[in-house]
Amino acid sequence: MILRTEGLTKIFELRPGKRVTAVDDLTFSVDEGEIFGFVGPNGAGKTTTIKMLMGLIFPTRGRAFIFDAPIPSEASKARIGYLPENPSYHEFLTGLGALRFFATLAGVPRRDRKKRCEELLGMVGLDGAADRQLRKYSKGMQQRLGIAQALVGDPAFVVLDEPMSGLDPIGRKEMRDIILELKRRGKTVFFSTHILPDVEALCDRVGVILGGELRDVGRIGDLLSPRVRSVELTAVAPGVAREALARGRLLTAEGDRLTVAFDDEGAADAAVRALVMASGRVVGLTRHRETLEDFFVRRLDETRVPDRGDGAQQKAG
Repeated sequence: MILRTEGLTKIFELRPGKRVTAVDDLTFSVDEGEIFGFVGPNGAGKTTTIKMLMGLIFPTRGRAFIFDAPIPSEASKARIGYLPENPSYHEFLTGLGALRFFATLAGVPRRDRKKRCEELLGMVGLDGAADRQLRKYSKGMQQRLGIAQALVGDPAFVVLDEPMSGLDPIGRKEMRDIILELKRRGKTVFFSTHILPDVEALCDRVGVILGGELRDVGRIGDLLSPRVRSVELTAVAPGVAREALARGRLLTAEGDRLTVAFDDEGAADAAVRALVMASGRVVGLTRHRETLEDFFVRRLDETRVPDRGDGAQQKAG
């Protein structure tokens, strides 16, 4: 295991007599070489958890270990790359200057710094803005620079807090490619997000945190229901052939071309057979299974835990 937590808990005292449990009894692990997605709504406790793992705040109780070293410790930090949720920089520096500064802090040998920084700026798509001052960087560009600084020390374990924040669709696609490339290079990636399609596209395993409590951990395929939720059938159904689709819900109709939804997979299969027998033609058949977003909403509805608010937690800290 690269990371393991045992009953990790954080309680903030907002004022005398007023306490908020931001993270409650968190126990999970992250294995070497995997991409682990840490998902939950805003205020669920994602950032508070990551700050404890990085040694920026101390847990109220419980323990965590990275590379079998307890946190916080120099040994546990030496092989970690970290992107905070809201990175900030000295705005008078250029992109290359800032990254060389981070490389110095990370202990990159002087002879290797320039080459390492130029390679990383190219990797995150900032090579054309290397000599531009950071005050002229957009939010998305600053996020890309944050990824580069997280990688500048060539870490084995990369922790990214909301890495897709501020990125446009093209930037998100490029960020997904970077994360997959990190895995290809043998690195372990732990990232938090509330953008669920990115998790489905990237992650080997996922942890779902709601109201400060870890509700589910596992492979996405194991968490999602295998049951077909609905089937959409698009067909050319002239005349009497339309009767074959009568058990479904009509979604669209353009002349003889109909799209019908069935809640039962067997009913959809029967409709296809009847349609063909009636000289109709099947154009498309789409089976809809539960997505991670469906699963997440279902778990959120089951839980109904009041928002504990990471914003309030940070103010208290």
